[in-house]
Amino acid sequence: MKHVSPWAWVPSLYFAEGLPYVAVMVVSVLMYKRLGLSNTDIAFYTSWLNLPWVIKPFWSPFVDMLKTKRWWVISMQLLIGAGLGCVALTIPTTFFVKATLCVFWLLAFSSATHDIAADGFYMLALDSHDQAFFVGIRSTFYRFAVIAGQGLLVMFAGYLETKTGKIPLAWSISFFILCGLFLLLYLWHRFILPIPDSDRPSAIVTPKTVFREFFTTFVTFFQKEQAVVAILFILLYRFPEAQLTKLVTPFLIDPRSVGGLGLTTSQVGLVYGTIGVIGLVLGGIIGGICASKGGLKKWIWPMALAITLPDAVFIYLSGALPMNLLIINICVFIEQFGYGFGFTAYMLYLIYYSRGLHSTAHYAICTAFMALGLMLPGMIAGWIEEKLGYYNFFWWVMISCIITLVITAFLKIDPEFGKKKKTA
Repeated sequence: MKHVSPWAWVPSLYFAEGLPYVAVMVVSVLMYKRLGLSNTDIAFYTSWLNLPWVIKPFWSPFVDMLKTKRWWVISMQLLIGAGLGCVALTIPTTFFVKATLCVFWLLAFSSATHDIAADGFYMLALDSHDQAFFVGIRSTFYRFAVIAGQGLLVMFAGYLETKTGKIPLAWSISFFILCGLFLLLYLWHRFILPIPDSDRPSAIVTPKTVFREFFTTFVTFFQKEQAVVAILFILLYRFPEAQLTKLVTPFLIDPRSVGGLGLTTSQVGLVYGTIGVIGLVLGGIIGGICASKGGLKKWIWPMALAITLPDAVFIYLSGALPMNLLIINICVFIEQFGYGFGFTAYMLYLIYYSRGLHSTAHYAICTAFMALGLMLPGMIAGWIEEKLGYYNFFWWVMISCIITLVITAFLKIDPEFGKKKKTA
């Protein structure tokens, strides 16, 4: 394999992985809120968009067997760019809800396939130490995608809303810009991604071998040590965050008369899409450094506490309803820093559990359970909030953090996993 520095492609690859996901799962929430949908409808519809990530293990063996991971990465990036353009075209229509949801659905399938290939490529192109070291970097640039989508893009959409007075037009133009950015990423990766010697399609592909590989992949996944605990951990570690994420944007947008903060679209882009993500990025970088020095086992509890306890800032925000934008930014920064730090442990555990044969497919199964863990709580989060109100809903989220801490207590992790290997 011709050597290409991981710094040349890991950041941009995970920026490209994050961009369609944030468009489908995060930016769509704000867009639908601005276009007049209720919290219950927004949470329900956008949670269903998680389904492609839930069921992606059913086609992950094909990604393993057909073509190379590099081919899948590049092909899906071209398809995703086209999909973002289609979203832009359908927003101004009178049937925009059905149209955009259909396109988002197809975009989600393309993005989920890209995730399978990109994560598999990451494990093939890097050794175990580099995997541990760059887990923080890849999470960081994934979050930069959030800044670009949820922050800068949203701020730009807010500017266009004010400038043109036409909300659908503002979001249509914003998605066209997102389309152009993604096509540039496609061109970059087409030429810069390395070609690992181990990145090869299966030599023999027949219906029989595909079925056998598919069956073997699933059986061996559930035969791993602590399989039940691992699955429960993957499903429940982010249980509080799965609910919180769906309602933060509506909470920031809704007027104070219904318990929200009453921010404008541009202010939401600043608070949650830039300042908040900066906290997320810093937490991810520090988390990756800590994990590479002390190992996952040493840092699992500090990270579990970090991803749960800062959720309490939303209890304060929904109770006090501060008007000072600086206070709101500080609170969101604290919560997102904790999430970034704690999420590092989660992603590293997925890599830990996926080790061995069929690592790409097993990692895809892990991320499918992760998506299911986000989808199911997210579907009912809007309904819970409308029954309880924002203040009591955030108390419920805080109580839910107990589930994260309980399941973490049952994990068994090799103390050496993630540590930098000593050289002679």
